Amino acid sequence: MIRSRAVQRLLGSSLSHRFHVARPCAGASAPGRVESEDQFPSNSSSVTPHRATSVAAKTSSTPAKSSSSSSSGGGGSSSITLIKCHSRVTAGAMDRERFLGVFRQLKAEILAEDKLFACTPDSKAWVEKNIDHNVPGGKLNRGLSVVDTVGILKGGFDKLSDDEVFQASAVGWCIEWLQGYFLVIDDIMDSSITRRGQPCWYRIDKVGMIAINDAVLLNAHIFLILRRHFSSHPAYTRLLDLFNEVTYQTACGQMLDLITTPEGEVDLNKYTMSTYLKIVQYKTAYYSFYLPVACALMLAGVEDAALAAQAKDILVQMGTYFQVQDDVLDCYGDPAVIGKVGTDIEDTKCSWLVVTALQQASEEQRQIIESNYGKKDEKCVAAIKQLYTHMKLQDAFAEYERESHASITAAIAQVDSEPLREALTSFLKKIYKRQK
Repeated sequence: MIRSRAVQRLLGSSLSHRFHVARPCAGASAPGRVESEDQFPSNSSSVTPHRATSVAAKTSSTPAKSSSSSSSGGGGSSSITLIKCHSRVTAGAMDRERFLGVFRQLKAEILAEDKLFACTPDSKAWVEKNIDHNVPGGKLNRGLSVVDTVGILKGGFDKLSDDEVFQASAVGWCIEWLQGYFLVIDDIMDSSITRRGQPCWYRIDKVGMIAINDAVLLNAHIFLILRRHFSSHPAYTRLLDLFNEVTYQTACGQMLDLITTPEGEVDLNKYTMSTYLKIVQYKTAYYSFYLPVACALMLAGVEDAALAAQAKDILVQMGTYFQVQDDVLDCYGDPAVIGKVGTDIEDTKCSWLVVTALQQASEEQRQIIESNYGKKDEKCVAAIKQLYTHMKLQDAFAEYERESHASITAAIAQVDSEPLREALTSFLKKIYKRQK
């Protein structure tokens, strides 16, 4: 989804972050290449690998141990002490490979878990394939934003201890696991074809509807990670509540989306802007925008409820803008760039484009929508897109984008915390005028 310069805009531009692929730590096995859309050259030449103490080692009476996926047997009895791969970057930023190093540790710990379920070799391989396909392949904006925001709130990334970086990264990966869970389920319900430039998980050979259970497992992994690394952390119960709350809100948003646009039915009277805004607020804004910052505030020890509420309002507004962008990209974006084939028209989605078209449509134009929207026919899809072009909806979006940016920028300026203003500005810069 992301290429070259877009990465710097999408991933922490306010800190002038520079991401690169680092060498694996000495003493750690060289990781396999993690497929991702985010491929870009290094902008940093100085990397000094070093080890860090595990958070689990400080909060548990016994050191954290785990089996590597390649060496452990079906019962997980063979175990090794994992080494966290951390690297200092001269720019004072979180590099992507360091973040992926935390992913590799968390995955190995999950695969080594044998107290709750003694995996067979086949089931362990299946779980690993499920994780690798659905968790690390995206832009990682949500997860990296936790680390970036904690750094901003605590005075700079270089001020964070190794344990603080690991904690923020682990929570960030919990959000990426949550994203994977949602996307697996969403792709099944939408009958989607591709995701992140590859076949949707349920379309992989021999997966099919097993993907539903796989999604449940991805969600359960979140709480294994939180228990292992945060059970003695002062924010542990609040993190649990937050993830449960946001999962519930997102599921409610998905439900509202599905009952508004049931398959095989098109009731255009339900396609109102108020319904649309409620869907995107609950389905997208809370978990994509509010959740990373709320986690960062907890990890940074910020307990000002009024400040958190102010940030929440801004982030929900930002998340709404993001989803409107997504709706436009679903229709007009290049599948090779955005990583999926847009199907909102065929799926009768209550999208910003169709809602805006209905607000402005003449009787003749409304009839075109009624006759063609929600039909899995290329000619019908083309007719809707032609109508959108005739109604100049791309121009309408450009105006909406300008107004949203101005409104969000003004709201950020009212936040009575310079670090939080910087964090919110960073979020806005990541998404403003994005093309993927």
